[in-house]
Amino acid sequence: MTGRFHDCTTGKSPWIDGVNLHVLPAGPIQTNAYLLTAPERGEAFLIDAPGDVWADVAPILAREKCKLAELWLTHGHWDHTQGGAEVVRESGAKVRAHRDDRVLIETPEVMSAFLDRGISLEPIKVDHWIAQGERLAALGLTVEVRHVPGHCPGNVLFYFEKAGAAFVGDALFNGSIGRTDLPLGNHAQLEASIRAQIYSLPPATTVYPGHGEPTTVGQEMTHNPYVRG
Repeated sequence: MTGRFHDCTTGKSPWIDGVNLHVLPAGPIQTNAYLLTAPERGEAFLIDAPGDVWADVAPILAREKCKLAELWLTHGHWDHTQGGAEVVRESGAKVRAHRDDRVLIETPEVMSAFLDRGISLEPIKVDHWIAQGERLAALGLTVEVRHVPGHCPGNVLFYFEKAGAAFVGDALFNGSIGRTDLPLGNHAQLEASIRAQIYSLPPATTVYPGHGEPTTVGQEMTHNPYVRG
């Protein structure tokens, strides 16, 4: 294998070392959730939980005979977390997130002033607070946590070195960067974080963002109009 994850919906080879990647846009603004499954292990991990994502996750877990072990949150904004309470209730998954977004995750009503009235907010209990440089184990792979604040205080990325893949939340997009006009956003901090934590990854690294299509570190360093390498 080439050492990369592939979206199972594309028809390409869907695995590395027995791990499948399912890209699941969900919720009111089509936030990307990423479900990693290892059928031989009977285990799965979910990165981010937009609203109603469990309706997409549950059939895949059943089909591949996997149990969801953990939910990893890239950050605390409502569109990445507000399916999380249901995911935990239905699966018993443990939750990991960065402590700097604790208020957003555990008391999400602080975001209500910025949302339409029809969106309900549920708190999520975090089982483990993650930190810069921490190494996690998932499905036989080692995952590095990198803190990428600026879009919000607790945005992190999850870097799968063997797969050449980084799941970056809303720090960086294909041809764009995360908003910094929301409360606690900081443009200068985000720019510095992207340079230090994302652009320091190998250029061939596939970047899986919180919205839209994947890109690569090299592509964004060369062509991103907001933060050049």
